[in-house]
Amino acid sequence: MNSKNLPIHVGGGAEVAVVGAPESRVGFSLPSSEGDGFEILEYWRSLVKRRWWIALLAVAVTVASALFAFAMSPVYRSTVTVLIESGKGKILSIEDVYSINGQREHYQTQIEILQSREVLVRAVKKLRLWENPEYDPRIKSSGLRDFFISIAGSASTAKEWNEDALVDAVVEKIGSQIALDPVRLSQLVKLSVESKNPDTAALVANTIASQYIEADRDAKFKISQEVSSFLQERVGSLRENLTRSEQALQEYRERKGVVSVGGSSQAMASQQATGALGSLIAARARRLELENAYAQVRSVLDGDYSSVSAVLRDPIVIAESAKLSDAQRKLSELAESLGPQHPSVVSLGGEISQIKRSLGAAQKAVVRSLMRDYEVASGTEKSLEQALGRVRSDVQNLNREEFDLAVLERDVVTNRQLYEMFMSRAKETNLAADVQANVGRVVDQAVPDVRPVKPKKVQFVVMCVVVSLLIGAAASILIDRLDNTVKGPDDAEQRLRLPTLAAIPQVKDLDRLKLGRYFLDDNHSHYAEAIRTARTGILLSGLDVKNKILLITSTVPGEGKTTLSLNLAHAHAQTKNTLLIDCDMRRSQASRSADLPPGAKGITNFVAGAPLEECIYRVKDSPLMMMPVGDLPPNPLEVLLSNKFKEALASLAEHFEMVIIDSPPVELVSDSLVLAPMVTNIAYVVKAMATPAPLVRKNLVRLQRAGGKILGVVVNDLDFEAARMYYGEYGAATYSYGGYSNAKLTYGGSSTAKAAEGGGSPQA
Repeated sequence: MNSKNLPIHVGGGAEVAVVGAPESRVGFSLPSSEGDGFEILEYWRSLVKRRWWIALLAVAVTVASALFAFAMSPVYRSTVTVLIESGKGKILSIEDVYSINGQREHYQTQIEILQSREVLVRAVKKLRLWENPEYDPRIKSSGLRDFFISIAGSASTAKEWNEDALVDAVVEKIGSQIALDPVRLSQLVKLSVESKNPDTAALVANTIASQYIEADRDAKFKISQEVSSFLQERVGSLRENLTRSEQALQEYRERKGVVSVGGSSQAMASQQATGALGSLIAARARRLELENAYAQVRSVLDGDYSSVSAVLRDPIVIAESAKLSDAQRKLSELAESLGPQHPSVVSLGGEISQIKRSLGAAQKAVVRSLMRDYEVASGTEKSLEQALGRVRSDVQNLNREEFDLAVLERDVVTNRQLYEMFMSRAKETNLAADVQANVGRVVDQAVPDVRPVKPKKVQFVVMCVVVSLLIGAAASILIDRLDNTVKGPDDAEQRLRLPTLAAIPQVKDLDRLKLGRYFLDDNHSHYAEAIRTARTGILLSGLDVKNKILLITSTVPGEGKTTLSLNLAHAHAQTKNTLLIDCDMRRSQASRSADLPPGAKGITNFVAGAPLEECIYRVKDSPLMMMPVGDLPPNPLEVLLSNKFKEALASLAEHFEMVIIDSPPVELVSDSLVLAPMVTNIAYVVKAMATPAPLVRKNLVRLQRAGGKILGVVVNDLDFEAARMYYGEYGAATYSYGGYSNAKLTYGGSSTAKAAEGGGSPQA
């Protein structure tokens, strides 16, 4: 078997690897957290640990809540059911003035109005509730609020009460006592009122419902009156406007002499303008035609107008031209046949000359006629243009008059329509003021209830008890969460990530001398068994190491480090040649606990060169050898850091199989840090429910950095019964040192028989 890495069981059955070689300074691999199940188990243990305090709190709260509940006055509730009309089917259209569009909005609005201040004020004034002792603010209340105010001396000064102040105070109280419950998928609303008197509750509920309906009726009547007044004023002004517009229209007709515009007069003017325009166009075409002919005439310079088309088209000119052509043809024929000198030829020549003179005269006559026609056409065109301009002016004037008249007529029509509309609305409003549709009606009247609705005494007490239990449980869990001390072996392994060598039970009512020998005096106790467990873990930590040096230290004084060193040394002395060295040179306790003579030589003297026989002592009734501090040095660190001390310690390790050193706490001085690299193993003592885990972790890290090998943690001064009750992890049952068949010591919920001790034999 390889002795350098042996699996052993410590703490709560957690299996760790113990490294025994001196050169290996980090010795353990720890299991991880158990997760959510572990958290729930911790919560449960926290509740079990303080179950009596939680139960006491619950009992106290139960009694107080019961007294308070039975001292409270009963409160009764009465409910009236109101139907809110849909808002459709208004009797008269004037209600459009104050109706609300949308059924859903109308329903929600009426619910808010039902619990409005105006309705409550009307109900309070109608019932004069300030005269009711329950609502009268002038009567002093005996409630807790007034009690504490009177104790604090901050009671308000006397107040002047008038009717308005009384109404305000009562309305504020009533507002906190009413509740509205709209019935789903309907137009019903349940109005509930709570009061100490059932008759008062029913009366107030019915009055609020009736005042809600009356308030709506009054509001509608008021609106109708306001609208009617407005419409009457508006009708009067509209009547005046209509009269003025009609008078203006009549005056305009008389002034303009208009009988009918837009009828025959307008048609006649249009026809005149159309005829004048047609004549003008024809005259202008005639004038252009004559102007062209006139231009051709003026272009003739030699008096020959035969090229003028207007002259050529003249019938006389055409006839004369035909005669001339015939005479010239005959003259040509006769001249050929008779000769130019023939009298017939000469006579015919004279006729031709006469015809030419007649043709020239005819052409000139046509030209003169053309010039006269052109002048006449130009004059006619100008006359027609002037006539058309006058017709157009007349039509424009007529259109203006028609427009002005149309404006006046529209004013008359508009004013008449407005007047007739407002007159109709005024008549409707007057009728609506007499006939109004209610916003709602009462479906079920409120009746007095014989059973109070609160306080629900049983429910109140049960709720208080449940809340107190929850508060107590939360407080217990919070206290444990805030508590960072090491609770026990399992907690030490989880927080410190180191194995637990043993859990040393708490021993009460013993002095220091007896406590240092408790392992010898009561060898069958739980304490002795725990010391053996620690011894076994230390022995198994390095089976191949012939001589071991064990350093025992702690965080702060008062953790039982010296007592543990003595009893553990006694246990080792039963099996091995063991020496206990008291190295606490500042506050030596081991020598007095072992009842050694004062002033005895010790480790300081041995380091200084004194013989070993003069520096060690056998403890009474024990094979244990002990070396006290000896002469106290002025600076213990100089002694510990010296080479002579190292040589002395090595010499002692050669003479003894087991050397146990009781050193000072790590938090206060650095002696243990100096000794850490010189020893084989370190056992760290932690006092249960006292030492903070962060402080322990810090000092463990310091020891490791100094070169020490931490073997494990010894949880000291553990109350096993309280640990079993609080945490469910350490319980001793049917324990008997004489036989192990029925004797087991429980750690962390698992039982580990101490078989390694060989049945309790001194030669374990």
